[in-house]
Amino acid sequence: MLLRRVGFYLGTAAVAITLNFVIPRLMPGDPASVILNKLAQQSQVTPATEKSIRALFGVPDEGLWQQYLHYLAQLAHGDLGVSIAYFPQPVSEMIGSGLPWTLGLVSLTTVLAFLLGTGIGIVSGARPGSRFDSVTAPLATFLGSMPYFWVATMLLLLLSVTVPVFPSQNGYDLGLDPGFTPAFIGSVIEHGFLPAVTIIVSSVGGWLLGMRNMMITTVAEDYVTLAEAKGLSRRRVLLAYAARNAMLPQIAGLAISIGTVVGGSLLAEAVFAYPGVGYLFYQAVVNLDYPLMQALFLTISLSVLLANFIADSVYVLLDPRTREDA
Repeated sequence: MLLRRVGFYLGTAAVAITLNFVIPRLMPGDPASVILNKLAQQSQVTPATEKSIRALFGVPDEGLWQQYLHYLAQLAHGDLGVSIAYFPQPVSEMIGSGLPWTLGLVSLTTVLAFLLGTGIGIVSGARPGSRFDSVTAPLATFLGSMPYFWVATMLLLLLSVTVPVFPSQNGYDLGLDPGFTPAFIGSVIEHGFLPAVTIIVSSVGGWLLGMRNMMITTVAEDYVTLAEAKGLSRRRVLLAYAARNAMLPQIAGLAISIGTVVGGSLLAEAVFAYPGVGYLFYQAVVNLDYPLMQALFLTISLSVLLANFIADSVYVLLDPRTREDA
C-alpha cells in the first residue's frame, strides 16, 4: 500500500515537472528569444543568462529530448532561471523569500479552519434541528459560498480603508528589522490577520457542514446506540464513538481541499500584497515574467502534492481498515 501511494505521487510529480517543461514550448514562436529581447532592452544579457533561459524555454537547434534532459539537470541543481521583472535576481531566491510566508499562512489557517469547523460540526450534528444547529448550518452554507477574493476585498475595504484597524499590505512594518523580537512578531501577526481571516472564513463552512452531516449519520449507527444502552455518558459516546469515526472522512477531505486552500491563499495574498508566493505570482503575471511564472507553477504543484501525501498518510494511520485492504 505504501509503495503504491509513493509511486502514485512520484508519478504525478513527474507529470507536473514534464508539463512545466512542455507548456512554454507550446507557445507560438520562440519564447526564449522574446524574453532575451526584453532583457536586452534593460541591460546586457550574459552568456550564462541566455543559456539558462534557452534551457528553460527551448533551444531551437537541439532536439526536444536533449532539451528535456538539460531542463532536468538544471532542476536538479536548483537552477530555475533569472527573473525578467527583477533582473538579474535568480528566481530560486525570490521563491525562497516568499515561500515561508505562504507556508506559514496556509498551514496555520488550514489547521485553525479544520479544528474550528470540525468542533462546531460535532456540536451541531449531535443535536440536529436544535437552536444551535438551525443557526450554524445556514451560516456555514453562506460562508462556504463566498469566494476567497470577495472576502479579502470586503475585509480590506471595511477594516483597512473604511475603518483603518489593520494594515492593507506587506507582511510586516517595513521600518522594523526582521528578527525574533516582540515588535517584529507583533507586526507580522497584525499584517497577517486579515489574510488569515480571509482563508478561515472562506473554508470553515465546508468543514462544519461536512462534520455535521457525518455526525448525523454516525449518531444513528447501531454501535452508538449500543454504547448509550450500556450507560455511557452522552459526552463520551459523542466524542469517543461518534465523533472519532465521523472525523475520518474529514481527514480524507483535508487532502482534497489543500489545493483549493492554496489557490485561495494566492488570491488573498494578491489582494493584500502579502509577501508570499501568491503576490509573487501576481507580479509575475503583470510583468510577463515567464521564468518566475514557470517556477512558481512547479513549486506550487510539488508543494500541494507533498501536502496531499502527508494528509493521505495520516489517514492511513488513523483508519486501520485501509491498512487491512493493503
